[in-house]
Amino acid sequence: MPVPPEYSRATDQFYEFLLDTRDTSGLSSTHQAYTMTQGVLQAFRRRLNIKDAILFASVLPVGLRALFVADWDINEPKRQFEDRSTMTKEVQSLRPEHNFVPETAIRDVARVLRKHVDEGALNLVLARLSEGAVEFWER
Repeated sequence: MPVPPEYSRATDQFYEFLLDTRDTSGLSSTHQAYTMTQGVLQAFRRRLNIKDAILFASVLPVGLRALFVADWDINEPKRQFEDRSTMTKEVQSLRPEHNFVPETAIRDVARVLRKHVDEGALNLVLARLSEGAVEFWER
């Protein structure tokens, strides 16, 4: 069996996501887009139990799936979904000396994510997760 395209093109697809994120958010580099994306994914992950996190990861492209689970402290206490402003501050706290995340970070990543995944599958998964998951990924 040949290597599935999602794996053989994983690097290209991940970089396309970062370029799209950079352009959507008005950032100046893909490095900044990477930090923003990582912060948003971590903020979301902190609000899920492990089972739900794995379910969510299953609809992500390979590169984002890897970033979503990277450096995961599964013993970290689960947080509740809060208002977007509070969660954005959490995103902005990741590597603060190199973080140029705008106030629109969560919305921007959500907008780009929906362009790079099967949106129907994403919506089905989000509907099965804890209250607040759907709102987190609204554009």
